[in-house]
Amino acid sequence: MSRPKPATFDKKKIVAENRRARFDYEIDTKYEAGIVLTGTEVKSLRFGEGSIAESYAEVNDGGVWLINSNIPEFSHGNRFNHEPKRPRKLLLHEREVNKLHGAVARDGMTLVPLMIYFNGQGRAKVELALAKGRKAHDKREHIKERDWKRDAARIMRERG
Repeated sequence: MSRPKPATFDKKKIVAENRRARFDYEIDTKYEAGIVLTGTEVKSLRFGEGSIAESYAEVNDGGVWLINSNIPEFSHGNRFNHEPKRPRKLLLHEREVNKLHGAVARDGMTLVPLMIYFNGQGRAKVELALAKGRKAHDKREHIKERDWKRDAARIMRERG
């Protein structure tokens, strides 16, 4: 019997983070997915190398794939090294894959990777978000709201 996943996943070591995604997209639901990696990819990630800044995920062939993520070649990998920008399969339950497929197909949502990290057991995981793209005026409004919250917090601190 498996236990339910916590609302915030148990992140131990964050390797790559897509901070721009939180600004460009309105985040709806987050999922934790395993990622299929080769040995040299894992070693490269353990050294803190890797980028998901311009990557995205798509649902096809009954699975979810991480596209355009960059994990550089491992320095001591010789001929067994991997291709840095290859598509990588993400591991999710079948009902989660079906839910994501429906949301992307029907609602025009996007699958955006937020971060790659190692969990408590040392397994590489991807935090995947179901998100909707923000328009330019929404981004401006988001900046105003964020600035106002920062100013309000500063005023409250000063007044005690």
